[in-house]
Amino acid sequence: MGKRVAVLGGGVAGMTAAHELMLRGFEVEVFEFKKIPGGKARSMPFEGSGKDGRPDLPGEHGFRLFPKFYKHVIDTMKRIPYGKQTVYDNLVEVPRLNISTETHPMVELVTKMELTPGNIKTVIHTLFDNGLGLTMEDIDQYTDKLWQVMTSCDERREEEYQRIAWWDFIEAAQHSPTFQKVFANITRTLVACKSTKANTKTVGTVAAQMTMDLLTPGTSFVRILNGPTNDRWIQPWLDYLRAKHVTYHLDAKVEKIDIRDGQVQKVIVTRDGVTYEVEADYYVAAFPVEVMATFITDEAADAHVDLDNIRRLSSAVDWMNGIQFYLKEDVPVTPGHVMYFDSPWSLTSISQKQFWPHVDLSQYGDGTVKGILSVDVSDWTTPGELHKKPAMECTAEEIREEVWYQLKKGLNVGTEILRDEVLHSSFLDTDIQFTNGGQNCVNIEPLLVNEVHTWPLRPYAYTSVSNLFLASDYVRTNTDLATMEGANEAARRAVNAILEASGVEAERCEVFEMYRYEAFHIDWLAPWHSNDRTRFRKDEPWDGRTAIGELFA
Repeated sequence: MGKRVAVLGGGVAGMTAAHELMLRGFEVEVFEFKKIPGGKARSMPFEGSGKDGRPDLPGEHGFRLFPKFYKHVIDTMKRIPYGKQTVYDNLVEVPRLNISTETHPMVELVTKMELTPGNIKTVIHTLFDNGLGLTMEDIDQYTDKLWQVMTSCDERREEEYQRIAWWDFIEAAQHSPTFQKVFANITRTLVACKSTKANTKTVGTVAAQMTMDLLTPGTSFVRILNGPTNDRWIQPWLDYLRAKHVTYHLDAKVEKIDIRDGQVQKVIVTRDGVTYEVEADYYVAAFPVEVMATFITDEAADAHVDLDNIRRLSSAVDWMNGIQFYLKEDVPVTPGHVMYFDSPWSLTSISQKQFWPHVDLSQYGDGTVKGILSVDVSDWTTPGELHKKPAMECTAEEIREEVWYQLKKGLNVGTEILRDEVLHSSFLDTDIQFTNGGQNCVNIEPLLVNEVHTWPLRPYAYTSVSNLFLASDYVRTNTDLATMEGANEAARRAVNAILEASGVEAERCEVFEMYRYEAFHIDWLAPWHSNDRTRFRKDEPWDGRTAIGELFA
């Protein structure tokens, strides 16, 4: 008694919650709406592409990235068996990040430079002084703003920078169009949001952390899986959970969460054509924010401010979805990612096959595919160049044509990298759906955006409903970004809250600190943080100084 938990949603957050609860002796039942596990992190088959007994070609919601600063997801992956190893061993480093423009050949961002505490500002400056067309004033401005974020105290970032748009913080309007394209639009690839909406606390801290990771010797700043996501991570995870007696239902639709008298009284689920009540001692809602909002009735919102805030927060979403191009010849492009700074749709891409050494693509589809160019589309509201329409107003075929056109325009500068004759077929994320005969485009899984003034709306993992807990990337976390890292952390917080509520004596889930900008295993920015904390408490602005002067400047 007191240890039955129903987890509503089987993505990264739901699976993390089930994993941690199971280890602590809880009886766990998971309900996942889709027929494939993994939520937004899942891979999926390109249905109908398999021929002559071969499986369908692998598709993705969007290529999966595991930045160097991820801690929660990585910790979990190290505890999921994969043969004699763990799924963590399926991660491979990405050694390069390239920048594409329509006027110059690709520019490579240096991923490993000689960094010391004494030359940090100089090295950041050098990182961007690489032929992108930025002026020295542009580079100085961005370096100074990153430095401000890095040396600000946590309280200033939390309370002040949450209320400032990234565009305003870096003073983009006062600088060159190139500055705006390179530095202001970074929000499109990080959080799928315009820089005039995204808050500085989120964008600035993540941008600064990734810059530090680019510059710090050792492993590369980001990793990816060495095969399709479900093959290398999600399915082994599900197999492990089921082997440990977690009950995980696929194709199970939650119809209603009955909240009355300060508690979840019951949950209504439809599975295998049968609608029935799910009763548990505790409920973990692991839905995205826009889905969770649909379960909150007016009565529940009136009675619970935190639930009402979820409904208000649910409009702070945008689109970021993937499309895969299957190629008759492998086109590696670069051993890493490409960011297309001139692309109206804010494209990023990676050539997958070079990172999948043990995946024989000839065993998929019709046997002729040799490469996969996986692309994320982050801007669905700006008109494209070919059809003159935003992506969300295009048909599936128009999206395919427009993305291919923008890729070629960004890559084929000075030399032809991408040719029409190598294109075999394409697969658009199934979350992008079409109604009205294919004319109306809808997204059934948008992405939470960290907009200004939305932090107060974000709930904790526990709620004012005594037996309801939240595990999703919109929950308040140290990660503070709509990612599988944020989802994993939120789930750990939900499990810790259940342990507290149930009185179960078990070790709490570890919740990691994030964005410390440590180098050489020391908190070398501590003097700056200490000085700024003193100034913040006196209501004084940041000044970038330390109590010990310019010792490290």
